[in-house]
Amino acid sequence: MSAYDQKRTSKFLSLLLRHRPELIGIRLDHGGWVDIDDLLDAMKRHGQALYREDLMEIVKADLKGRYAIVGNRIRANQGHSVEVDLGLEPVEPPEYLYHGTVEQFLPAIRNQGLVRGRRHHVHLSEDAETATAVGSRRGKAVVLVIEAGRMHRDRHTFYQSHNGVWLTNDVASGYIVFPE
Repeated sequence: MSAYDQKRTSKFLSLLLRHRPELIGIRLDHGGWVDIDDLLDAMKRHGQALYREDLMEIVKADLKGRYAIVGNRIRANQGHSVEVDLGLEPVEPPEYLYHGTVEQFLPAIRNQGLVRGRRHHVHLSEDAETATAVGSRRGKAVVLVIEAGRMHRDRHTFYQSHNGVWLTNDVASGYIVFPE
């Protein structure tokens, strides 16, 4: 599988496992899991044939750790817009977390804070470098500092996904340190 095919297939897997499993007729269980054989069979029936070895390579090569495999089941680690329970326990965050965005969204963020939109949570990074990489996907990155420790002391709940992404429901603008 070429690098381009791998990237394109990974994006399609992300779409299926986070947002639109019905596109190929699969059903995620309550935890977001699907049997790998069922996934591969459904992909083949819908003209997107993928071999198990290629799937394993996609999961292994994904630097963001988007996918988890346990036994013969696979799921996305976070970012779902379909209803799933990832079974994450609340944890105390570090004092500061980071969020990467682009300049065009700053007025809305100043006004509304960070909102989860169609996803279950707002995604935050433990370091500015990761936030920069996330923000760079849409242009020149702007990194926001999130006062996560203060939010936690104010009774906001945080989770950390299996691949290290920090999750919370929303971040009010009063907890965001904006760049000058």
